Amino acid sequence: MTTPLATPKQSSYDVVIVGGAMYGSSVAWFLTNNPDFNGSVLVVERDPTYEFASTSLTNSCIRQQFSAEINVRISQFGADFVKNFQAYMGNDPRVPQPVLQSFGYMYLADTQAFADVLKEAQQTQVACGAGTKHMTAEEIKRDYPFYKMDDIIAGNHNLIDEGYFDGNTLFDWWKRSAREKGAEYLTNEVVAMTKNANGTRVESVTLKSGDIVSCGTVVNASGPRAVLTSRMAGIEIPVEPRKRYTFIFAAEQPLDRDLPLTIDPTGVHMRTDGTYYLAGCPPDVDPAADYDDFEQDHTIWEDKVWPIIANRIPQFEAIKLVNSWAGHYAFNTLDQNAILGRHTQVDNFIFANGFSGHGFQQSPAMGRGTAELITYGEFRALDLTPFNYERIEKNEPFVEKAVI
Repeated sequence: MTTPLATPKQSSYDVVIVGGAMYGSSVAWFLTNNPDFNGSVLVVERDPTYEFASTSLTNSCIRQQFSAEINVRISQFGADFVKNFQAYMGNDPRVPQPVLQSFGYMYLADTQAFADVLKEAQQTQVACGAGTKHMTAEEIKRDYPFYKMDDIIAGNHNLIDEGYFDGNTLFDWWKRSAREKGAEYLTNEVVAMTKNANGTRVESVTLKSGDIVSCGTVVNASGPRAVLTSRMAGIEIPVEPRKRYTFIFAAEQPLDRDLPLTIDPTGVHMRTDGTYYLAGCPPDVDPAADYDDFEQDHTIWEDKVWPIIANRIPQFEAIKLVNSWAGHYAFNTLDQNAILGRHTQVDNFIFANGFSGHGFQQSPAMGRGTAELITYGEFRALDLTPFNYERIEKNEPFVEKAVI
């Protein structure tokens, strides 16, 4: 594989993408794969190892169980893209075919109010063609007898195109293919932006190396660091890094069937992970994290996660922790949904930010939509305008009830 450059080959690019992880590479691939786009693309990535990128520390899951129709549609395209990845990549014989392991998500409700929310969401999902079933506690116990259901009223479950996939396969091949199609990846860092006299466009970006690059469009694909990038253009967005904890464990008595990605009413989630199991949760106190803070907190496992999963699945009383890590969500504090589209005043500044844990599953649709916006001036395949930046400016949250 070609080593990324440290300095740009050109002094001007049609599109400069700040951040080369999942979203930067998704946008770069969809642009370079579109025959209607004939511009030049520069992707600037500060850490080509991606060691601490949200892309590398993700749990890589996909679900259609959202309350908003557009989020369901986004994930349906994501599932189709994963299942037909080789075809989308032009049937390149080098490209592997990821497997979408559809053990589904299982939302458990311990109050009638939450059961009603799940039922309403299930109706929206079914109207979109999703396979979500609203189940009684007895039906859940019949299908998954290992759950302790004493406090559960109902749940939602979907076994079709919902579960786990190897998202890094998509990322690796988007990046590789985009480069082969002409996108230039740079190991460098954008440290400043210069706007025109009336402040309506970013004219150039300054790199840490000292290079100044003129640009037609800037795409903010900076993950948890999104606000640092937007501030260079004088723009404030409500995106900050929030720590999320993942734990991999082995069970002394493994379950006799796949464990759906189970969202316990406490907020702890768990699922099958190969021959092991995965669990995770947000911390009880959830402040913004330092950008370089990936320190783990093992008391969360001992005091919160293990007791909760052992209560829900008694077979998990005898388990052994085998791995754990802390990663960052690019957390949109307004409404935990993506910020897309153009800025209202700086019209060549485009957002692909604030996915709040939905990033991997939404990256095919959001990358495609962003590339459409750059190429055609509009979203085409899916109307993604509900995620436009304008709602941030107006302080009008996008309502999505199914946020984990």
